[in-house]
Amino acid sequence: MRCDPELRRIRRAIARLPHAQRMVFEAARFEDLKNEEIAERMGLEVAEVEALLVKALGSIFRVMDAPPRPWWRFW
Repeated sequence: MRCDPELRRIRRAIARLPHAQRMVFEAARFEDLKNEEIAERMGLEVAEVEALLVKALGSIFRVMDAPPRPWWRFW
């Protein structure tokens, strides 16, 4: 199955997030949970969930804004 290169970059960026950031991001975006629900599920404060989500989004945006690496730099 061929995948859109931009979608592949997004998936890779999500996979590279630290565990807590990835869990919060996936719960918020893929499971459509509210911050309060995520906090309860993960045993965190709502402010911690918000901070993790901001960090996750920042990391993903940085990866998406970076120019794609030339193929020869993958080795």
